[in-house]
Amino acid sequence: MMKAVIVGSGFGGLSAAALLSKDGFDTTVLEKNEQIGGRASVYKDGGFTFDMGPSWYLMPDVFERFFAEFDRKPEDLLQLDRLDPHYRIYFGDGEVLDVSSDLEKNYEIFDQLEDDGGEKLREYLESAKDKYESSMKDLIYRDYSSLLDFFNRDLISGGVQLPMILESLDRFVGGYFDNDKPRKILEYSIGFLGGSPKLTPALYHIMSYIDFELGVWFPKGGIGAVAESIADLARSYGTEFKLNQPVTKILVENDKAVGVSTDDEDMEADVVVVNADYAHAEMELLDEKHRTYSEKYWKKKVLAPSAFIAYVGVGKKLESIEHHTLLLDQDWEKGFEELFDAKNIRWPENPSYYVNSPSKTDPGFAPEGGETLFILVPISPGLEDDEATRERFYNKIMDDLEARIGEDIRGSVKVKRIFTVSDFAERYNAYKGTALGLSHTLTQTAVFRPHHKSKKVDNLYYTGHYTHPGIGVPMTLISSQIVSKQIAEDMS
Repeated sequence: MMKAVIVGSGFGGLSAAALLSKDGFDTTVLEKNEQIGGRASVYKDGGFTFDMGPSWYLMPDVFERFFAEFDRKPEDLLQLDRLDPHYRIYFGDGEVLDVSSDLEKNYEIFDQLEDDGGEKLREYLESAKDKYESSMKDLIYRDYSSLLDFFNRDLISGGVQLPMILESLDRFVGGYFDNDKPRKILEYSIGFLGGSPKLTPALYHIMSYIDFELGVWFPKGGIGAVAESIADLARSYGTEFKLNQPVTKILVENDKAVGVSTDDEDMEADVVVVNADYAHAEMELLDEKHRTYSEKYWKKKVLAPSAFIAYVGVGKKLESIEHHTLLLDQDWEKGFEELFDAKNIRWPENPSYYVNSPSKTDPGFAPEGGETLFILVPISPGLEDDEATRERFYNKIMDDLEARIGEDIRGSVKVKRIFTVSDFAERYNAYKGTALGLSHTLTQTAVFRPHHKSKKVDNLYYTGHYTHPGIGVPMTLISSQIVSKQIAEDMS
């Protein structure tokens, strides 16, 4: 059996392990931290359970396609429920609305927000569906090694035409809607997936089809349960997981990866797959001559935001929030300017933010009568975050949250933990403390993202959110499917 070593057990590492083990590799996963999951770690305290990172289960078709690789269905391993409402939105002017799982109700909502808003939404979603289906067929599941792979005749003449790639999402949405609120509803997901609507290609309007039509789901036990299900799948094919084993070096001989070093041992391998932070792996685990991407390369990249996260366990029920709740600032554009102004990074003045309360759907996330809150504020990577700054910003956000939902929270807090820039850097070796890696700009899409295969070292591969197709749990599953296929072809 050929031996594969995987560095990191985020969703990219877990899915790569399952796929390679199924293909007959003797596979070992080395995880730096005390549990599997990477950013999808789970934090427990005082009877409260928190998904530390991803909290949305979207694109169920991607999960179906992944599990089909093992002749399984998601429901064989997970209990899935479609959320209704999908989420609640608090706008800056005080208006509150719920986006429903019933598409007809959403057309009615858009009619109330703008003249002919429902019909405009219908046309917009038809375009999003068409581009989604074309993308899944021609763009998402393929690897790119050159511009010719990307700008090929079949792709450009198909559903994903050049304007979808060259035009910005903000301008594209503006071609349909005049009112600010419909535009925010259709663009919000880009902000929470590491991009700015003005910098993100219009192709990403497919997110609205994913949101409105494929639905927002919740797996019982949360995203941590999804990570465990894939880890169990990998174990069933023989994968071994070693925790608390940070990799200190990728071993290279004659320009070929031959293993890795940890503090405890050197491990030989025929294939090395890196799911750790891409920038960290290139700059810290490889000698300079073996790096595909230099430090200069990373400094020029547009990083996705970091995040200020507060894990808060509350000793009472909250009536004004849903499982997913978005609180959007009135000055939408200024918020994005603060996030992506690399020359003037600063803590945001009036940010938009997100609250996840899984205990609304799964009572096991909190003690009886309590509520679990995951409060996430996108912030710039590289910020200084000393304890005084963290506490001041926490109270700023809580002041706003309590005022907007009309309920006291801090008076009933039982558990509180803050996780932000320096924590991302320490726990995940994240470059500049980014929470998500690279933003989805035009020049950081598909072929322009860091490649799955090292250009300098044979048998060295990368999977995860830095690579194509990008950020999000479904995307990392696809990344590993691309990588495992490439490894199979190379090894044969």
